Amino acid sequence: MIAIFKKELWSYFGNWNAWLIIGAFSLISTLFLFFFENDSNIFDIGSATLQSYFVLVPWLFMFIIPAISMRTLAEEQQSGTLSWLFSQPVKISEIVLGKFLSVWLVGVLCLLPSIVYLYTIYVLGVPEGNIDFGATLGSYFGIAVLTAAFSAVGILASSLSQNQIMAYLLGVFLCFIFYFGIEQLASYKLLGGADYLLSNLGFYQHFLAFTRGLIDTRDVFYFLLVIGISLFSAKVFVQNKK
Repeated sequence: MIAIFKKELWSYFGNWNAWLIIGAFSLISTLFLFFFENDSNIFDIGSATLQSYFVLVPWLFMFIIPAISMRTLAEEQQSGTLSWLFSQPVKISEIVLGKFLSVWLVGVLCLLPSIVYLYTIYVLGVPEGNIDFGATLGSYFGIAVLTAAFSAVGILASSLSQNQIMAYLLGVFLCFIFYFGIEQLASYKLLGGADYLLSNLGFYQHFLAFTRGLIDTRDVFYFLLVIGISLFSAKVFVQNKK
């Protein structure tokens, strides 16, 4: 698993792919938070908080994480190297897990430049340092867990297709449905009391608690369950190709 993990990281950072993704993510975040007129602009909000950043990140990751994960298994199938991996002394679960961890790490590294935003908010606060660190740290933890869920779903999408473009489109679709689609469907209140249960099947409600600084074990367990089911399903699909 460690060998697969290192190989994937080298493929991302060895040819500038990861650097371009991190740079593009940081640039887009900066433009939305400080320059473009929108609901996420910190100056327009007038409050020393990074909550608008944590609202923006899931939407960006909804497109970025599938772009990172689309090649993990789909490219191996497309190029024929998946058969070579099968012949090596490595378990399929280790292949899937190694690729998942590499995608997740790249996603987490995209968040590092936000330290500059945090410092900016800290300095601009009146008085200086007037920022809710509890909610901020909880939001960072929630984003890291949500990134892991997006990464697992992206790995699953890549295992279902031999074409990288199809893997990307499927990954975006699944991430969109899990994060926004289920929540919107529940908001129509077509199922009566079952709408609450439906909304809890999606990512949004569980991620929302983290943005308030609340780290509930039930929310953590939910995301771990989603990650586990996605990676296990990816393993099964890859196993069927053996």
